[in-house]
Amino acid sequence: MVDRLAELRRRLPPQARLLAVSKGHPAERLRVAAALGQRSFGESRLQEAIPKQEALADLPDLDWHFIGRLQANKARGVLRHFSTIHSVDSLELAERLARIAAEEGLQPAIFLQVKLRPDPGKTGLSVEQLRAIWPRVQALPALRPVGLMTIAPLDLALELRGGLFAECAALAAELGLGELSMGMSGDWPEAVAAGSTWVRIGSGLFGPKGCQR
Repeated sequence: MVDRLAELRRRLPPQARLLAVSKGHPAERLRVAAALGQRSFGESRLQEAIPKQEALADLPDLDWHFIGRLQANKARGVLRHFSTIHSVDSLELAERLARIAAEEGLQPAIFLQVKLRPDPGKTGLSVEQLRAIWPRVQALPALRPVGLMTIAPLDLALELRGGLFAECAALAAELGLGELSMGMSGDWPEAVAAGSTWVRIGSGLFGPKGCQR
């Protein structure tokens, strides 16, 4: 992991930050990454994340991002344990998060998830849906909409992913949003070239799940 992290830092431009996708990896691996200077970690399951956060409570400057599909009944727990949510995929979810965040005295950063290509395995707002709800999302209390998130379909050829990411970047600029959560282990260079500010990398950093090096 030491060499992989050093290589990622060498290749990432200044505007792109590394979100270490730590789902499926034990707290001890996150502690090693933190000792190497990594501070932002992404988890997709609340029940998996909480024990890790408790085990790493002596590292109070860690920055926790929720990147999985967020079920409405998990909203309060996610808000209590994560400062940033990358997967807000409906107005209803945004409204629920805003209400609970106000009750909890929180101001989470959120990314609106957009789906720019047909993909039955992913949720997300269409461009038309996003434009329609954007004024209402902006008006919600307690939330800080900071950017857009998108995931390329698995069957989309690598040479076509740059175009998808560029579309997302243009849409974010249209809405006045400065952050872009785009790119994973297999396509982050294409996402960064299109302007991504957060790349979500798991196996490209930690290796396959269960890997201890």
